[in-house]
Amino acid sequence: MSPKKLLKEFYNSDIANDESIVPKFFHKDCELHWNSSNGFSLLKYDDIVLFFEGVRASYEHMRFVHTHLFQAKNQVTSRHHLYAQTIEQPNEEILLAHFIAIWEVKDDKLYRCYELSQLADEKTINS
Repeated sequence: MSPKKLLKEFYNSDIANDESIVPKFFHKDCELHWNSSNGFSLLKYDDIVLFFEGVRASYEHMRFVHTHLFQAKNQVTSRHHLYAQTIEQPNEEILLAHFIAIWEVKDDKLYRCYELSQLADEKTINS
């Protein structure tokens, strides 16, 4: 499977409910270098497992909308927006954040990611 197709499959999967997300898509030696509103985080495989456990506990559904998705060899760059339905309000979808991520694929798994995110606010929602 091409790196771009793998990434599309990951983003289109049922991230908020599927317990097999991490073993299905992430390399055992993966690293996610994430610059967010909370600062810098380096997540390795076990950290990503815990992260998605939290996602499943908080969200009913998550949906990614891509504006850009480019592949160069084994790397894919993605610019996307994340929408979600929380457990508390499952009938209301909200825009959570905006992302730019550079993913590296190894052995048909997500291996390295360098990601920037910004929480959605009134300015970004209205733009």
